[in-house]
Amino acid sequence: MDRAVMAKIRLIVSDFLLAFMWVSSGALNKLFVNRVLGWGHEPRGEIMKATLSIINMFFFAFLGKISKGGAYNPLTVLAGAISGDFSRFLFTVGARIPAQVIGSITGVRLLINTFPEVGFGPRLTVDIHHGALTEGFLTFAIVMISLGLSRNIPGSFFMKTWISSVSKLALHILGSDLTGGCMNPAAVMGWAYARGDHITKEHILVYWLAPMEATLLAVWTFRLLVQPHKEEKEKMKAKSE
Repeated sequence: MDRAVMAKIRLIVSDFLLAFMWVSSGALNKLFVNRVLGWGHEPRGEIMKATLSIINMFFFAFLGKISKGGAYNPLTVLAGAISGDFSRFLFTVGARIPAQVIGSITGVRLLINTFPEVGFGPRLTVDIHHGALTEGFLTFAIVMISLGLSRNIPGSFFMKTWISSVSKLALHILGSDLTGGCMNPAAVMGWAYARGDHITKEHILVYWLAPMEATLLAVWTFRLLVQPHKEEKEKMKAKSE
């Protein structure tokens, strides 16, 4: 089989597995702190949840690295696909994002069947427009941060992951009481599918359209604000010649 085809298959499988593991790990961390440790919403419980969340993000960043690009969040791969060619965009939208959604749905189903006490995931607690603005703002912020890190710290895995993890955690806390502060349509889809409200207007607008539009806006804004590197300019010049 062609090497390029094998690489695409590997990415699809990696996306499925990472999305499957991501929804499970987040819920299990909360279950561990609330039920096993019994700390609930105590200050030490919140600190433990934050610590486990950052460790979790480091672990998944490492998995993404060893899988050569595997991801659990559609917004991550969408931001990269927008900057690539059209074939890459089609592959992302037509194969990678569906694999992440299926992985999340499978992970949530298995989790609920095994640990029914985990609940049914994030819910919208404000009106639909307020929720869409919240998820859009959070997504715009984290995509801009991620693009800036990939541009300014291209080789520092630890520093880049640390800044990204702390930023995601802070943004998650900021929006957790309103929309869940998810910034991950696939993960929300898994929980919404389990509840049976995955095709509602609220879910589609707040957790899919708003984050994706914010991702597009963030990529375009970043292109306008940040000048391409010297190497990129040379490549563009060579192509034009």
